[in-house]
Amino acid sequence: MQKLLPTLLLLGTAALAQAQEFKYQTPPAAIRDLLLAPPTPRVSPASNGQYLALLAVQDFPTVAELAQPELRLAGLRLNPRTNGPSRVSYAVDMKLKKLPNGPEVPVSGLPAQARISGLSWSPDNAHLAFALTVPADAAGPGRVELWVADVAAATARRLLAAPLNDAFGNSFEWLPDGRGLLARTVPAGRGPAPAADAAPTGPAVQETGGGPKSGARTYQDLLKSPADERLFDYYATAQLVQVALADGRAQPLGAPGVLQTASASPDGRFVLVRARHRPYSYTLPVSSFPQRLDVLDLATGAVVKTVADLPLADAVPTSFDAVPTGPRDHAWRTDAPATLCYVEAQDGGDPKRPATVRDKVYLLGAPFAGPAQELAALPLRYDGITWGNEHLALVSGSRRADRHETTWQLDPGGPGTPLAVLFDGSSEDTYHNPGDPYTHRNAQGRSVLLTGGPTGHSIYLVGAGASPEGDRPFVDELDLQTHQTTRWWRSAAPYYEVPVAILDASGRHRTLLTRRETVDQVPNYYLHDANKKGPPLALTHFANPYAAFGGSFRKQVLKYKRADGVDLTANLYLPPGYKKTDGPLPTLMEAYPLEFKDKGSAGQVTGSPYAFTRLNWNTPVFWVTQGYAVLQNASIPIVGEGTQEPNDTYVEQLVAGAKAAIDEGARLGVVDAGRVAVMGHSYGAFMTANLLAHCDLFKAGIARSGAYNRTLTPFGFQGEERTFWQAPGVYNAMSPFNFADKIKAPILLIHGEADNNSGTFPIQSERFYAALKGEGATARYVVLPAEAHSYAARENLLHMLWEMDSWLNKYVKNPAPAAPNN
Repeated sequence: MQKLLPTLLLLGTAALAQAQEFKYQTPPAAIRDLLLAPPTPRVSPASNGQYLALLAVQDFPTVAELAQPELRLAGLRLNPRTNGPSRVSYAVDMKLKKLPNGPEVPVSGLPAQARISGLSWSPDNAHLAFALTVPADAAGPGRVELWVADVAAATARRLLAAPLNDAFGNSFEWLPDGRGLLARTVPAGRGPAPAADAAPTGPAVQETGGGPKSGARTYQDLLKSPADERLFDYYATAQLVQVALADGRAQPLGAPGVLQTASASPDGRFVLVRARHRPYSYTLPVSSFPQRLDVLDLATGAVVKTVADLPLADAVPTSFDAVPTGPRDHAWRTDAPATLCYVEAQDGGDPKRPATVRDKVYLLGAPFAGPAQELAALPLRYDGITWGNEHLALVSGSRRADRHETTWQLDPGGPGTPLAVLFDGSSEDTYHNPGDPYTHRNAQGRSVLLTGGPTGHSIYLVGAGASPEGDRPFVDELDLQTHQTTRWWRSAAPYYEVPVAILDASGRHRTLLTRRETVDQVPNYYLHDANKKGPPLALTHFANPYAAFGGSFRKQVLKYKRADGVDLTANLYLPPGYKKTDGPLPTLMEAYPLEFKDKGSAGQVTGSPYAFTRLNWNTPVFWVTQGYAVLQNASIPIVGEGTQEPNDTYVEQLVAGAKAAIDEGARLGVVDAGRVAVMGHSYGAFMTANLLAHCDLFKAGIARSGAYNRTLTPFGFQGEERTFWQAPGVYNAMSPFNFADKIKAPILLIHGEADNNSGTFPIQSERFYAALKGEGATARYVVLPAEAHSYAARENLLHMLWEMDSWLNKYVKNPAPAAPNN
């Protein structure tokens, strides 16, 4: 258990050897006001297309809200006052709009300053269920409650008297008939939380006795002691109940346990419950703990079948395609009354072991007494299955080593029927991605393939539509008998438009709900009839949050080449009113390297030139208001073709990609190549430190929440799946910590005090700063109180922007003259 009540510390500059306590600062007004511009509402459409739920989004929380007590247990972060997640982005109000032209009606009955999460439509779309978090105050302890809203009446009420146990999130689910819900609640009479040990009763002990290799990537927030185990049991233990929609009456189902998920069969007769149990691990998160999967009778709560009882998954190889041995991925077949589907590795879970068949897919139907039936044998690692009907399902598999992926069509009614390849290609080749099969909710509220077309044998594919001119999302109709594809619809300039839902696939009314935006127009929702000409019908009219600042930030998509011929892109933003005659500008470049196995795929264009630029807290675009040119999302692919791994030449490709972006900006006459800073977050921070260590292209760098010493992540990181002992040269060459003595440009390090991301422990920045200081570098280290890997608190964000702006002004925009060489 850890309480987050620190003050803001900014540790040493070139002139300060001691840590100092600072007060929060704010950036220039233009940056401040852009950060705090009101967000547009979230939108949730009913599956029948009759209503939209419009959710007002919570503004940035204060640092005091973020610093509430927090438990970090087994990879979970919990608020002990509510028994729910400690870091949630809430909606604070709800409106309902009847389509197409109804008014936006506020939902009555909600408390003031509601904290809404987990919105879920009932199978018949007549109700909305959601979690409502009640914070602790003088009136009593906090809790997470189950609420429902009557859609037609636009009224909300608390449904369940007992508080939800929301430790794992998603603590409720609609029953297939829509007359009630399954919910995981805090057990009645639970009593007080275990007290922290006044004095340890003994050491925490771990031991390995040899056997198979079982390295794990570096995880945060793990259990550390028997006291942590007791706290985890206390806060994660839940009671499953069936809740009646009419009156909130709750019927307990089964015994309390560490219940991670619970899902009803489509016919509403059974419940599949996944429960974690001891022995726990101090090196792995809860997702690897032992688990038992039981099928309960929904009417009585009795255990009908223990489907599996699986041990701690602590012997899984570190390769990306590695999986535990034994059955896994248990779930209900969504198009059948009560049939379980699961998968089992045939290669011991090790993708490096030769095998003709990697995974087998099995079905086990009610009453779950007989042996499971083999449905499919896959030559690739199982990625998932999409159910359609008795004779149609799509199953997908992939192989990480060469980015190969395949989707097969299969007949669930004819086990043993040969698989038919539907799609086959590379996951990196976005230009030829056929799109994802579109699913809709059936009468039981379960997702199944939408089928239709003239013969009833068509499915629908929705894709991003990557192309050399940028993303152009599409909807296709694919006839599974003829394999002919008909393009229903495609986004066209000057719009960037994304399909949200297919509301009607019949021949007469091919109706599509989309989200449309332009460079100047904020995203709004529209209704298309693909059979009619003319403009679509606007359903929402959200205001532009940047109207007071000119309305939009115009970008130019640059296309250029790296020295090795790889095609690259970057988004160029320039200050409002900038003219070429103003000359080159100080520049801020932001990037995030990605790994590829193919140069052609690495050079494919991503994003759209017509998308509206929304300024998130982590964007560099703020600095166009301060007179900078901004190169945002500069592509820096790291390619390793054939037997070569991408990271074998990481540094060389990194520097070449950065140089190409600067050269292109200088060629256009907008980038002052002598005044360029580089910034990045997470793996982008790692990139920033490496660029400063291995080239002299930049006047300064800003690195947020990064990892700098790869020997601290010895079992793989990012896209690298080799261990340190398999590729020590790669780990050492890629660690900027090892080259701290080479970093001469000023570097600003920022890190969230409570970083929860795998590998980016705050100690990474702490020790890197110490190395820089020891080598006489110009560095500044800022620790943001209570922040995780992604930052949230208003005061912290404003201060972060102030730090960045001050750093850029001092070392890039108005740098001091270089000291003469002695």
